[in-house]
Amino acid sequence: MVSVVSADQRTGRLVRSVVVVTTRREAAGRVGQATESNAAPTPQPAPPVSSAAIADLVERAAAQHSLPPALIHSVIKVESNYNPGAVSPKGALGLMQLVPSTARRFGVSDVFDPADNIQGGAKYLRYLLDLYGGDYPLALAAYNAGEGAVAKYGTVPPYPETQNYLKLVARQLREAAPAVVEKPQPQIAAAPARPDDTTHVQAVVGEDGALRYVSQ
Repeated sequence: MVSVVSADQRTGRLVRSVVVVTTRREAAGRVGQATESNAAPTPQPAPPVSSAAIADLVERAAAQHSLPPALIHSVIKVESNYNPGAVSPKGALGLMQLVPSTARRFGVSDVFDPADNIQGGAKYLRYLLDLYGGDYPLALAAYNAGEGAVAKYGTVPPYPETQNYLKLVARQLREAAPAVVEKPQPQIAAAPARPDDTTHVQAVVGEDGALRYVSQ
């Protein structure tokens, strides 16, 4: 505060007044406080979720959508390595790496909530398997590259990322079901359109070197 003596413009008398002076540092501090109070809250990292809790959510979603639990686990492992707060450079989110448009499409309100995310991812996998008549490679290729890419090529797109994605999921399925059929017969190469919740999916390589997903 500063005491100032000045003449009153109406009476001409000297009048003493006190002026409050704010320093630049104080002003900056007040602006900073106002900015902080108006700013959006900083997103918090997703709380840790036990592997047992995720396994239970997977079992429920698998039973509800007639999917093999190993398939959902394999997709989660490859997509996010079981990180509920995962965010990809392309904007895919959560355990099953759903992009916002897919999340909305399948009713996911919180992509970072494990239960919500797994339900949405399972719904999408079920939709794709039905769309492609139970063809696991096409369904997984569409999950990775989009339905438009599969429609464009009429098969698994020749994208290195998508080709590698199928191999990674196949590896996870093999680890989930060690008893892999080494030389499958042609009649078992195609998976049924709607496997029940006890179906086991195996990734196998046929005599022609082609990667197939076999339901048993």
